[in-house]
Amino acid sequence: MTTPSALVRPSDVPFRRRLAARLALAVAFPLVLLPPHRLRAVLAVLRRGAVPASYERSRAARRAVCAASLYCAGPRGCLPRSIGTALLCRFGGCWPTWCTGVRKVPPFSAHAWVEAEGRPVDEGVPDDYFSRLLAVAPAPAAWKRRLP
Repeated sequence: MTTPSALVRPSDVPFRRRLAARLALAVAFPLVLLPPHRLRAVLAVLRRGAVPASYERSRAARRAVCAASLYCAGPRGCLPRSIGTALLCRFGGCWPTWCTGVRKVPPFSAHAWVEAEGRPVDEGVPDDYFSRLLAVAPAPAAWKRRLP
């Protein structure tokens, strides 16, 4: 059984934004090769000092990454797409919640995505469709950490 699908590649992303997305992907693709615990540690370092990303800002970053790379726009490009999206947000001083996990409904399928404001960004699924296994959320602000 096959499922018909078509790649959606945004065409309205400005050149400078696509260029920034390519830079983020140049960093993201080597990170994909890391084992999960090291990838999580690297992303935890990269998120330092960033504020939580809004849904719209995360969505714009995801669209720029998909416009910059046809591979990331495809169904097998979820890991570099999610890392590239998080890095592109970081270039702007914010950080979405980067997640990897599995679908809650059969068949089993692993996936990587970003969340903002408590929901998956542009995944086209309900908010509770995935179960998280790894997540790198925005770091709490320094002033919040000092509170008892």
